[in-house]
Amino acid sequence: MPVRKGLAAGAGLAALGLAGFALYGSGLGGGNGGVASGPCAGSAPALARIDAAARGEVAAMQAPKQAKPAPDIAFKGPDGAETSLAALKGRLLLVNLWATWCAPCKAEMPALDRLQGALGGPDFAVVAINVDTRNLDKPPQWLKQAGIAHLPFYADPAGRVLPVVQHHADSAGLPTTLLIDGAGCTIGVMKGGADWASPDGLTLIRAALGRTS
Repeated sequence: MPVRKGLAAGAGLAALGLAGFALYGSGLGGGNGGVASGPCAGSAPALARIDAAARGEVAAMQAPKQAKPAPDIAFKGPDGAETSLAALKGRLLLVNLWATWCAPCKAEMPALDRLQGALGGPDFAVVAINVDTRNLDKPPQWLKQAGIAHLPFYADPAGRVLPVVQHHADSAGLPTTLLIDGAGCTIGVMKGGADWASPDGLTLIRAALGRTS
């Protein structure tokens, strides 16, 4: 049986003012049951580590029973040119969808920025993709005003990414976050906001990377 952790995250999310913004689906389920097979069979050890580390402020992170290939999505990179998840393959990615009209998204952005500053590098990156489709000058302006210094600006003004990721994650709201390993497999889903720069958040990412410190 999967281990459900959603209730344990309530206090942390309430402290951030992130709870209650949207109705979320049932998710991928937790745990690491079953026999791993297919293109993501090698991700099984990471699933077990994530399931064990998803506690406290990141208790709502759900590790699927089996990892599956991440969605094939394309979006604009920091230089404005087209890029994709496939182009970023090779390191652990925390892919976060956010919008300026989403209050919980904006509330967790500073924590994502601090996480990128603390652990970002050749083996890990936060990929925060803005999904605004109107007033396209507003998102980069908001990031600057909010003092977001470490996150490159990724955006999908065409509106292609949101429905694909929400279907993949069985999520009906924002923010939605995918944890994708270096092989391009989804090994975790978070529906709603979290304090990603908390000790719990840092521990989770280090566990996904197979680090002890």
